[in-house]
Amino acid sequence: MIYLDYAATANPAEAAVQKAGECLQKAFGNPSSLHRMGLYAEQYLTEARKILAGSLGAEQEEILFTSGATESSNLALRGAAAVYGKRGRIKIITSAVEHASVRSTLDALEQQGYEIIRILPGQNGRFQAEDFIKAADANTCLISMMLAENETGRLLPVPEVFRKIRKKFPEIILHCDAVQAYMKIPFRQKDLQADLISLSAHKIHGIKGSGALYIRKGIRLTPLMTGGKQERGLRPGTEAVPLIAAFGEAVRIMQDSIPERLEQTQAKKEYLLKLLSAVPGITLNSDADKNYSSPYIVNFSVEGIRSEIMLHYLEQKEIYVSSGSACSKGARSGVLSAYGIPDRLADCAVRVSFSETTSQQELDALVQAVAEGQKTLIHRK
Repeated sequence: MIYLDYAATANPAEAAVQKAGECLQKAFGNPSSLHRMGLYAEQYLTEARKILAGSLGAEQEEILFTSGATESSNLALRGAAAVYGKRGRIKIITSAVEHASVRSTLDALEQQGYEIIRILPGQNGRFQAEDFIKAADANTCLISMMLAENETGRLLPVPEVFRKIRKKFPEIILHCDAVQAYMKIPFRQKDLQADLISLSAHKIHGIKGSGALYIRKGIRLTPLMTGGKQERGLRPGTEAVPLIAAFGEAVRIMQDSIPERLEQTQAKKEYLLKLLSAVPGITLNSDADKNYSSPYIVNFSVEGIRSEIMLHYLEQKEIYVSSGSACSKGARSGVLSAYGIPDRLADCAVRVSFSETTSQQELDALVQAVAEGQKTLIHRK
């Protein structure tokens, strides 16, 4: 079996699973309870919060636990818009390639009367920081940009945009979806200058159902739900202690090897791009320049073969890839169209996403299977 869909989800690390099991067996108390079992469970939350805060160069009270990045981004965008989008400040700036959790949330806010400005990339597929900065004005309450785009792996100029906006319009709230960059590309909160950062556990070998939102001290948000005082009242409900503890453990075991894994994965990406470039009929949709693209994701189109057809052909050979964002359930998300990729190629797109464990032999097998599928499937037509 060759698994190449890590951008959708990563296999849970053994240490993370063990940590979750430890909590389920030994720390099953409610962390809000005042007795010893409750305090024991709370210790696991505190430890995980400390680890995540340290990984971002943040303070522990700036980390809020959620059910995942979708909830984190919803809370960030809806919560910030409700507080800061007042007295005519209803403009929100974003990119045209955001993940569905951001894109759909902003669509909903637009229906409520907010003005959403969606910035497109240039003809070379790269975003210009000045396009975001020029769009901002005194009526802007929020800017939301992802750091690493999840379908092609292209990097957005978040640090440059946020740094310049901070100087020019310090009152604008800055949100970053860092899901595909966290624990893969080195960054700290001070590098991004973000007020809000969305994170996910299961993309980094944690367990599904756990995420986090970094909230810079002093930033106010309106909660999505009402209830108890857990997570400072911003995310009421009993915390999923085993999942959160596993999240912290995944970060703990990965955070010291980010530069090393980045270099190793860049070599794998370059190797794969070389192999794919030698196959006629394949178009690369990812940026080959490491300064503008994450090495963890490669997107390409096999012209004439729809994505789901190639995906299932590879699945028969126990090679698992994706046709795009898992959240789009196979539907065209519009991200590739935003990059100027024609529909005939967007409909044939395949996304490959790596882990530090991916081998060159697995990439060889992938390209061989794609080439075989290309001949077989086109012949069937």
